[in-house]
This record gives sequence, structure tokens and C-alpha cells, in this order.
Amino acid sequence: MIIKKAERLRGEIRVPGDKSISHRGVMLGSIAEGTTLLTGFLNGADCISTMECFREMGVEIKQEGEEVQVRGAGLRGLRKPGRVLDAGNSGTTMRILSGILSGQPFEAVLDGDASLRKRPMKRIIDPLTEMGADICSEGGFAPLRIRGGELHGIAYESPAASAQVKSSILLAGLYAEGETRVKEPFLSRNHTELMLRAFGADCMSEGNTACLRPGRSLHGISIRVPGDISSAAYFLGAGLLVPDSEVVIKEVGINPTRSGILDVLKRMKAEISVENTHETAGEMAADLIVRSSSLVGTKIGGEEIPRLIDELPLIAVLAAVAEGQTVIRDAAELKVKESDRIALTVGMLKDMGAVAYATEDGMVIEGSGSLCGARIRTDKDHRIAMSAAVAGLIAEGETEICDPECVRISYPGFFDTLEGLKH
Repeated sequence: MIIKKAERLRGEIRVPGDKSISHRGVMLGSIAEGTTLLTGFLNGADCISTMECFREMGVEIKQEGEEVQVRGAGLRGLRKPGRVLDAGNSGTTMRILSGILSGQPFEAVLDGDASLRKRPMKRIIDPLTEMGADICSEGGFAPLRIRGGELHGIAYESPAASAQVKSSILLAGLYAEGETRVKEPFLSRNHTELMLRAFGADCMSEGNTACLRPGRSLHGISIRVPGDISSAAYFLGAGLLVPDSEVVIKEVGINPTRSGILDVLKRMKAEISVENTHETAGEMAADLIVRSSSLVGTKIGGEEIPRLIDELPLIAVLAAVAEGQTVIRDAAELKVKESDRIALTVGMLKDMGAVAYATEDGMVIEGSGSLCGARIRTDKDHRIAMSAAVAGLIAEGETEICDPECVRISYPGFFDTLEGLKH
């Protein structure tokens, strides 16, 4: 894929539905009673992996484009799969589904692609084992062989803020005897807690602690999935960087546990308006309007990181052309995403002429004001590919993105949407 410098970007777009909410809608709909209807569903490879896993366990799921209908099997209605459950490249599928499988009266094997097999699973194996599940793994990595059993609730202090870990434990808690509590050092995205309550579960949150009391059945609901702010981020970035640009992104989810990028961009002096704020299925959504801006560097770390972890490669691109230095810390989690995103992001910026270097838990970028085209290695990581595309819009010369098809994971139409804004 070749990206060339753009003169300006103009238009109104909608980005695909939120990946986190789409995953969770299928999962909870599958173990609820009755029918769950999701509109605005993300038709990306990761969410399709989640659907296929539940179909393999006997759940009837019908899909027509961005509309998905899940006929729930109830908490105790899943069937033993006849084959290995394939999570593909989706860490969300593997980690959260492990919590559900831990409460089932059968054995199942969860596996994924070569990339997913390198991602750490001990973070969910340990607490689920403490709850009573029997999980065998290859040194804490996939494949996972899970023998469900009689679970008991636990009070778990997570060493890191991780929505996937928290969600896995809470969903196992649906099958446990007694209360399950998860405390995090910082609050991670809370889609699971909000959706559990919407489905009828007894799930409460206070500060950085989520608590689930079992005993209630879940009941199917209708969910309008808002646009994914992680996908919107690339168009926020493109609109800020390309001169004479104005882009309107309709109905984007602005859940406070996910909207850290808006706070950081405002510190960087970005011109962004948030309009038409409304609620959908317990989630806040709004239209975002972005205009070309001269940016300044900033410092990012601490409790902000869980709120914008997926957007950090894009923020690093913005930092490369901002005035001054940007420091990103407390983001070691980037090393164990679909790729080592610290190494790949720094490598991308250096190849494009920026001054950047990696640290143990983040990176430092010296704003240079300009970039040059280069051939960008992505290691098939969708967020690196899309961040590189934004950089290519302002780089001198051509930018070649290796393995561009990896964007199918979260945004199959990304390049078409980007091209449509070039007027």
C-alpha cells in the first residue's frame, strides 16, 4: 500500500463499531436468555473469531452486515465444542472467553494464530485457577486447555490495569459461589461492567474496584454499538496534521475510560469539538469535529495509559511533528500487544526521519516538524499500519506500508475511508 502526501482532508464519516463492545455483546448475548440484537457491530476479523467460537458451542448467531442477532443459550446452555476454539489474532476473545469456559461442565481448548501464541496468558490463568478452574498451557501461552469446574468467588488485586483480565474474572464470577471482586491500580475500560448491568447481572463498581454477585440470569437486550474511538483516532490525527482540513466523525463512543486521547490532544493544543453527546446502551457517544492544528509536545503516563493504550502509536506520530518533546511512560503493555508496539513505533518514526527512542516502558519523541516517506514494517499489526498511513499523509515522498491487509482486524474499510476524505 502506497500513501502519498495529501493537500487537505474534508468530509463527514462514520467509523466501524467499537471492537470492545462488539466482542462483549456477542459473549454476553450468547450466555443470556432470549435474543440480543447488536446494530453497528464491528465486522472485523477479531469479532468474527468471537462469533465463530460461540457458534461452535451451539449458539445461533445470524449476521447481516453490521446487524447481528444472537439467540442466547443461557448461562448453562453452552455445548462442548467439537473442535479447538480458534481465537485467531484476538487476545480479547481468548482472555475473556477463558473466564466463561472456566465455569462450564466440559473441557475446551482455545488456540490462536502465531502472533496470539506469543501473547501472555498467565495473567488470566492465575486468577481463574485460584477460582477453581483447571487450565493447562504451554508455559503460560496458548493453546489453553480449560476444564471447567465448581468455581468460588475471589477478591483479586490485579497487578496491572487490564480490562481483559478484569472481564475474564468477572465473567467467571457469573458461575462462582460467592462474590467476585477485582481491584486495579488504575481503572481500565469498563465496558464489561456496564454491559453486565444492562443484561441484568448484579455488578457494581466503586473507584478502581468491580464487584459481581452471582445468582441472576442474564436477559437479551438491544445494543446500538457506537463508533470505536480507537478507529476514530486515526482520522482525528489525520485531520490535525494535514493542512486546511476539517473532518466530522459521527457517533463515536466517548466512554470516560476510553477517551484519554481527547484529553491528551487538547493538551497538545488540538482543535477538536465534541457535539451531540448522547447515551446508547449505557455508553456515551458524540460527534467529533477536528480541524488542522499546530501541536505541542506533552507528557503521558500513569492512570492515563489504560484510557488510551491502543492510540499511543498514533499519538507518537503526532508528537513527531509537534513542537517540543513528548514523553510516554508506564506503557510497557505495548510490548505484548499484536506486536512490540514500542519497538515498531520508534522504528517507523526513525525511518521517516523523526528523532525518537525507546525506553523500558515507553518512548521519547523530539518533535521535528516534518517527516519523509519510507517503507514501513508493520509485523501485521493493524494499529501500526494505520498510524503509518496517517504519517504518510504529511510525509515528503511516498510511504509504503507492508502487509496493509492487517487492518481487517479492526477496520476493514480504513484505506477507502481515508481516500474518500481527500478533496
